[in-house]
Amino acid sequence: MKPADKPSVDRRKFLRGLGAGAGIAATATPFATSAHADSESNDEKRKARYKETDHVKMFYRVNRYPG
Repeated sequence: MKPADKPSVDRRKFLRGLGAGAGIAATATPFATSAHADSESNDEKRKARYKETDHVKMFYRVNRYPG
């Protein structure tokens, strides 16, 4: 007795189809955002941004950074 042939998709064809679908979806998506100029002044760009808060100090202490 011969088993009935079932239409099946092997693993390689399935993964190839997924890859092709992802590629098509990525290229079909339009880039909706446009580029904007930087709105910070030179003084704002140079200001200090790092703040050593309590949770940062605790991170340093717990991870044994020299303090």
